[in-house]
Amino acid sequence: MYYSTETEIMIEAQELVVTSNILNRDVTCTLLKPQADAVTEPLNLLLLNDGQEVNALGLIDTLEQLYNRNSIKPVLIVAIHANDDRLQEYGVAGKPDFKKRGSKATLYTQFVIKELIPFIKKETGVEEFESTAIAGFSLGGLSAFDIAWNNPQVFDKVGTFSGSFWWRSKDLGKGYTNDDRIMHSVVRNTATKPELQFWLQTGTKDETADRNNNGIIDSIDDTIDIIKELLAKGYERGDIQYLEMLNGTHDTATWGKAMPKFLCWAFGR
Repeated sequence: MYYSTETEIMIEAQELVVTSNILNRDVTCTLLKPQADAVTEPLNLLLLNDGQEVNALGLIDTLEQLYNRNSIKPVLIVAIHANDDRLQEYGVAGKPDFKKRGSKATLYTQFVIKELIPFIKKETGVEEFESTAIAGFSLGGLSAFDIAWNNPQVFDKVGTFSGSFWWRSKDLGKGYTNDDRIMHSVVRNTATKPELQFWLQTGTKDETADRNNNGIIDSIDDTIDIIKELLAKGYERGDIQYLEMLNGTHDTATWGKAMPKFLCWAFGR
């Protein structure tokens, strides 16, 4: 056994503020990990975009349930709070969308790699993690995918909950085609095949939009097409986990329900 069955494992929560020279702002992070005396093996690391939603996701309760069922390995979660610049800091690095959103995505990636992770290692005294993942919700999910895709030397897994894979370089009313989806093009045109594993979730009620009138909402179409791009890249089915939640909506209630499945996929025993 890795955990004692005699006492219930509790989550230690800590709030830290990282002063970022790259983003020119203070970034609040919530750190979650099992109580120190419960950790008897190497820690894993999960960076979570939109970390301000920790309470709405019910994340602490979910973690305690998983630990007390001995379902997951010890993981340090760093929940990165977004601020008013969210629509600029999240997105695809170097490729703003047709409304010029995502203009700071490159800076946000640099913050994660060059400032946040070194800060966390120094703060916790943990130099190496057994596995390092990044995940996010909606636009934060797109951001997580892009950051992992461009930094496979840092991350080995990525999770997207209702990822904004619609992110496009051309407006729908101005000659848009599927080729204008930015992340799909990035995957297709990347010369290498990053060593990554992917977990993707959608809900059947994520939205109502169906731009090609095929009876399938766009969020599902766009996510399935990302999977097709990954398979065309040479990834195996085992590298990709897809969860489509019946009646799942675009909110923290649905993502909170999906979270145990993601955590068991990423850090399960």
